[in-house]
Amino acid sequence: MLKVSVVVPVYNAGPYIEKCAETLLRQSIGPDAYEVVYVDDGSTDDSAERLDRLAERHPHVRVHHQENSGWPGKPRNVGARMSRGEYVQFVDQDDELGLEALERLYALGKRNGSDIVLGKTAGTMAGSSNVFARTIDRCTVETHTLFESLTPHKMFRREFLLENEIRFPEGRCRLEDQLFMAHAYSVANCVSVVGDYPCYYWMRREDGKNTSSRGLVVDEYFGYLRKVVQTVKAHTRPGPVQDKMLRRTYRVEILRQVSEPYALSSHRQIEERYEAVRKLVLEEFPPSVLAGLPAVARLRGHLLEQGRLDALCLLAGRTKQMAPRAELGRPRWHEGALTAPVRLHLVHADGKPLTLVERRGRLLLDPALTEGLPGAEEWEAGDPLNAAYGEIRLSHRGQHIGWYPESDFGVRLEDAGRGRKKPVVSGTMRIDPLTAAGGGPLERGVHDVSAFFQFLGLGRSAALRGDWKSQPLAGQAVQVGTPTRTVIPYWTASRQLAIDIGEFYHRLSDVPGRVALRQRIRVPAPVRRPLGKVLRYVRR
Repeated sequence: MLKVSVVVPVYNAGPYIEKCAETLLRQSIGPDAYEVVYVDDGSTDDSAERLDRLAERHPHVRVHHQENSGWPGKPRNVGARMSRGEYVQFVDQDDELGLEALERLYALGKRNGSDIVLGKTAGTMAGSSNVFARTIDRCTVETHTLFESLTPHKMFRREFLLENEIRFPEGRCRLEDQLFMAHAYSVANCVSVVGDYPCYYWMRREDGKNTSSRGLVVDEYFGYLRKVVQTVKAHTRPGPVQDKMLRRTYRVEILRQVSEPYALSSHRQIEERYEAVRKLVLEEFPPSVLAGLPAVARLRGHLLEQGRLDALCLLAGRTKQMAPRAELGRPRWHEGALTAPVRLHLVHADGKPLTLVERRGRLLLDPALTEGLPGAEEWEAGDPLNAAYGEIRLSHRGQHIGWYPESDFGVRLEDAGRGRKKPVVSGTMRIDPLTAAGGGPLERGVHDVSAFFQFLGLGRSAALRGDWKSQPLAGQAVQVGTPTRTVIPYWTASRQLAIDIGEFYHRLSDVPGRVALRQRIRVPAPVRRPLGKVLRYVRR
């Protein structure tokens, strides 16, 4: 039996067939260990001929031609049934795989007997996700945030799909990916995650016609979202796991329709979408789902269920103006890692910090957010640390890859005076160049450093900035690893902290030595000379 079958649904892909094939046909696992199954869904351009030429040149490529079904679901199902591999990897026609993707995904899945193996995503259409922060041998939807990754571009044990009758809906179907993954995650006994190697690249096409780029028809879209919710409920028992899965749908698919920026736009569908999601929430979501959301998200859900679109728009206008504030201490090396104290919080448009108010033994949401909201002017924050966290993010320029080095961050409430508490994320940034890439070394290039933090249901990214502009950190260049690689922390033109690996932008010879105290403080000469005499006198 082959180890892996790669299934690619194709419709009018044209030259993107060859672009995708460049990475599919050069996999390090070796051509004898896998096959590529293309399913042509009745293309009307020259895609069929392009696929047949690939099959003629490469023995491990197979092509199936069928009448147009109008959506990727049926071609994927057909390809999975045709597959001869122990595992099936789904790939879209305009995406790419890392050259070691199949080898790494299969090895991890085989070692753990995994039903599903997730590979780290990257590319011009992929946002950074901490689902892939590090490699995980064994997990489930109960123990990891798997439901944050609902695309099907993953590796599945073929027998797992067949035994559980997990199939894509066929014909025109919005959210077919979520329907498929909701079923798969709900019944999987073991899921693995490759976090130390970019396996799947979502690439934006030059013509903007990616497979997933389609407009939204309200009744259709939210009708299928209802089926996603029903699928979760059909395959899980009521309780914490089911609530956790449904909470992601509520927070992302539901609340973004009534939050900034969409709720503040002039889009013609605002009221139509609002009515659709309100109906869906009232009819399908258990009350425990809303009850478990952090304070601001829970407030949005309450206003939605109460039918207050006006209040939702008022709240969206206020939360949109919330801005991150990041304080970065002096970076320095400690035990092989670049470290610095970091402190993060949120401020209103007037610069005042976001706070909670203690009143009669209760902790209430900031009145600057709730004033004038009907029935919510004294909105209880509940557990203020619910879903609160902070993390460091590294973004590799040019390769569109994000990494999450392990750092020591905590969330606490600081006394802000006058009965107020300020939520703050603080701790020590720690970037080890030899382990920051999901447990492995950072590749050559420039990695920009930022932080992401979230509390009360409000999340923000913040660049970590210093006082110097476009200059290496004096005395902070190091050489690490075997073979040796140079690591140069520096401030970018916008004063953001960045790390140059392998002298990509800066040269080691250009890095200044440690700056003298008088240079750091920049003491003027008329003051420096008398001060020096005083210091010399004191030393005597």
